[in-house]
Amino acid sequence: MLIPMFPLSLLPLPGELIPLHIFEPRYKQLLQDAESTDINFGIYCTHELNKEKVGGLMKLESVIKRYNSGESDIVVRCIDIFSMDKLLRNYKSKQYPGGEVELWNVNKDELPDIALYDLFIEYQHKRNIKNHNSLFSLYQIAAELNLDLFDRYSFLNLPVEKKLGFLIKQLKFQLFVINQYDKSKDFFHLN
Repeated sequence: MLIPMFPLSLLPLPGELIPLHIFEPRYKQLLQDAESTDINFGIYCTHELNKEKVGGLMKLESVIKRYNSGESDIVVRCIDIFSMDKLLRNYKSKQYPGGEVELWNVNKDELPDIALYDLFIEYQHKRNIKNHNSLFSLYQIAAELNLDLFDRYSFLNLPVEKKLGFLIKQLKFQLFVINQYDKSKDFFHLN
């Protein structure tokens, strides 16, 4: 499948919202096409650790601000993950790049087991996030943890049955850090 491509050094997770600032002429053209024809596009992770050429299939959610210079602030949502076979300099007759990709068709709504869910609720409580309007998918939990690029890449490339263990380990570490921070408040007083 051939899609428009936006190479960046980030790796979106399914369901995640990503803010972007559009300023290059070729990506201004991509934004115009996304608005006028409702096309999806890829964000291909350009980092050297991305040996599998993984990226996120993105959908424009909204244009937040337009500047007089033609630049824009937008928000896009990751709707799937892909592996890229080939990056092309131009998508069809456009200025922006394209890519031949194979979609993963991830189940972005896959729910965690009760142990992971409870741990995530505890994590949110420790961060003073108290409103829980819905259940959280595995990918939403991963996005909330602010994983670095290496951990995002590792998470995406794990088989489904290992994703749960990975997230439990990450949550336990985050909770440990938060608890240590809370304990340190009792010992250190800032002027």
